[in-house]
Amino acid sequence: MKQWSRRDFLRVSAMLAAAGGFSTVSGCVSMGATNAASAEPAFPLSFDHGVASGDPLHDRVVLWTRVTPAGPLATVTLRLEVATDAAFSQLVVAADCVARAEQDYCCKVDAAGLVAGTAYYYRFRAGTVSSPVGRTRTLPQGSLAEARFAVVSCSNYPAGYFHVYQQLAERQDLDAVIHLGDYLYEYAADGYATERAAEFGRLYAPDNRCELLNLNDYRRRYACYRADQALQQLHGRHPFLLVWDDHEIANDTWTDGAENHSATEGDFQARKLAALQAYYEWLPIRPQVHSGEPLYRSLAYGDLVQFYLLDTRVCARSQWLDFPQFQRDGQLDVAAMVKAVQDPARTLLGSAQFDWLAQGLQQSGCHWQVLAQQVLMARMELPGEALAALAKPGPALATQLGELAALKQRPAGRLSKTEQQRLAGALPYNLDAWDGFPVERERLYQMLRASGRQVLVLAGDTHNAWHSELKTSNGDYVATELATASVSSPGIEQYLQLNTAQAAELSTVLPQLIDELQWCELAHRGYLLLQINAQACLAQWHQLESVHVQAAQWLAPYQQQIAKR
Repeated sequence: MKQWSRRDFLRVSAMLAAAGGFSTVSGCVSMGATNAASAEPAFPLSFDHGVASGDPLHDRVVLWTRVTPAGPLATVTLRLEVATDAAFSQLVVAADCVARAEQDYCCKVDAAGLVAGTAYYYRFRAGTVSSPVGRTRTLPQGSLAEARFAVVSCSNYPAGYFHVYQQLAERQDLDAVIHLGDYLYEYAADGYATERAAEFGRLYAPDNRCELLNLNDYRRRYACYRADQALQQLHGRHPFLLVWDDHEIANDTWTDGAENHSATEGDFQARKLAALQAYYEWLPIRPQVHSGEPLYRSLAYGDLVQFYLLDTRVCARSQWLDFPQFQRDGQLDVAAMVKAVQDPARTLLGSAQFDWLAQGLQQSGCHWQVLAQQVLMARMELPGEALAALAKPGPALATQLGELAALKQRPAGRLSKTEQQRLAGALPYNLDAWDGFPVERERLYQMLRASGRQVLVLAGDTHNAWHSELKTSNGDYVATELATASVSSPGIEQYLQLNTAQAAELSTVLPQLIDELQWCELAHRGYLLLQINAQACLAQWHQLESVHVQAAQWLAPYQQQIAKR
């Protein structure tokens, strides 16, 4: 497995910065003759994909839009206006910027010279045509009493409606939206979770129904997603903190390949760079050109929360492992699997990101340290009999696992030899998560514990909601993990073919079988809301009845208070 060098990172970061049309304007107003955008463009144009903001800092924020010209234009000069009021009577930025055909007409500006902890309104203009008005906020400094964040992941356009995005767009109390990846999916129109797309009116355009392989494919898929009105409204209402997972490139991506990439589909590195270029063009993210990392970064909300936006997928990840790789004559070769999983060279973070994180934890002055990353970190180990049951699910699954859970609750001395055998052979059920990288995870746990910091871990990826208490191999508490359900992608309940009642039963059983797992919800889509103060974090999981109907129906949220230890 080849880890990228710092030179590779710098080269790719510089390329992505250029490809994303990234420019900086300072917090000053330049009007009059310099306003080139006041002239009407050569062709009519529209702002079909709204506006967006992201990666706020104390004095700046990334602002984004895209124009759609009616004719061929090499460039479109836009006027960016930023104000402290919605009427734009108090302008703090008024400067020209450019959307270029070579960057898919995306325009992304680092609006600098702003005031910390302040709300701003922004818009882009071309002649008499104006974009929608967006609202954003810079990072606060100093003592902060409270902050609120929404956590989302796994938004699959053909799988259902983006009700999660709509509700978050209507909330007025968020400091930011944290998107943990799988912002889009690369599959063809007949691929994963597309069975009811026509029924929902969520079909891909005719020129974008193939699996995504090249730059135009990825660009068109972003255009489809960003045409969704709920997503547009959310981007225009709150700043985003974004990290990618695998489907922004291909399923089960690792450094040098992916499960959903074959030799007949061309060079994987070319596909990956095309996908990342489209990602940087279409999303309000600041390329890390000077630090040399294409994604991972850190930011602080006052003295309250330090976020570490991590990359566990692209920059260093080792090749995935899966159970079929260890099948020998129809039997699982447990010894071979354990040996492969325990290889100390296997990594999700890589040494550079690991050391960067360790240094950040030591230097941060915030009450809470939050690792915003993609995959479940908790040990999700199940007895061999339970794993076999999950491999061949049926209506009696929850009952069978319930029997094992009941045995697990009994003292070991009161179990017969047969009952002990039923609980033996505990193995992880998902090697694509941190369970497939236990040596690095233990190193991370030891580092987190040695730091003495109060740590929360955020996760997405699974499409279901989870709450776990993370512990070292010696049983010492390290952190609390909070994992959000998906925006629309189906979860484990579909894979296991469970109805709502069976999924609810399994949600009760699994925490009794898995030591670190405190709670899970296996039937609904939704989002995670974090309300954080210096003493505690209130986590609320908001769940939808269904993403398959146009009228959103929300269930009563489940909540958990995590006190600072």
